[in-house]
Amino acid sequence: MSNALAIAHVTQALALLIETNIGPETDMAVKVEARRPPAEPSVDQPTISVFLYQVTPNVSQRNNDLPTRAGDGTLIKRPAAALDLHYLISAYGDENELVGQRLIGSVVRALHEIPILPKDIIELAGEKPYLAASDLAEAAQRVRFTPTVMDIDETSKLWGMLHQTPYALSVVYQAALVFIDGRETPVPRKPVERADVRVLPFGAPGAPRPGGGPGEGAEPQEATPVPVEAAAAAPPAKKAAKAPAKTVAKAPARARKTTRASKSAQSEPRRGTES
Repeated sequence: MSNALAIAHVTQALALLIETNIGPETDMAVKVEARRPPAEPSVDQPTISVFLYQVTPNVSQRNNDLPTRAGDGTLIKRPAAALDLHYLISAYGDENELVGQRLIGSVVRALHEIPILPKDIIELAGEKPYLAASDLAEAAQRVRFTPTVMDIDETSKLWGMLHQTPYALSVVYQAALVFIDGRETPVPRKPVERADVRVLPFGAPGAPRPGGGPGEGAEPQEATPVPVEAAAAAPPAKKAAKAPAKTVAKAPARARKTTRASKSAQSEPRRGTES
């Protein structure tokens, strides 16, 4: 977590990181500036410009500090803005000796070799008078640089924003993650005054029943604390045994047929015999 000077501190530290890691491949005095690309670049002086062209909220950490206030507006958590910084790094020099390309190669090699901003570079950049109040060196989250891929259309739009600035060979990097803390101090929450935990088995006075609430017609009584050991040792309530279903014995099939035959014989009228 850092204060509002973190953005400027990262920009200055990035320029210092590039300046100290130009490498032995470049046998010339290179000037590294934390500014926008020049409108009239000098050919005689090899120059690298580090330009912060955009600041965006970090997608994964932008809402981690919510909620910061209670319903009555009281601050319960210090807000912290999570930001990503987008840099345009350009190189200038004599084109006959391919100075710009040589410098861009050194920049890519340095940031690929050291992708995380070292603490000693942060402390060295913080020696600037205008960054004396910055606390970026104490932040737990280190800033990481990753290259950004941009096509021709996006590159054209980016350089189109730089009015009257000629295009130069450049690379784009994203710095993540930078936190900026708020200044207000949260109100401490009230401590728990008394913890009251009771364990009651079902059926004890004042304990809820499985159906919910005390029984019908029963007045709620004050619950009596029961030790945890006694509650655990109490046997579970047995369920009422179900009454066996009544079964009706069926008569044998032969008996049913005999009964039907006798009934049909009784129902037919007797016929007289002719002499």
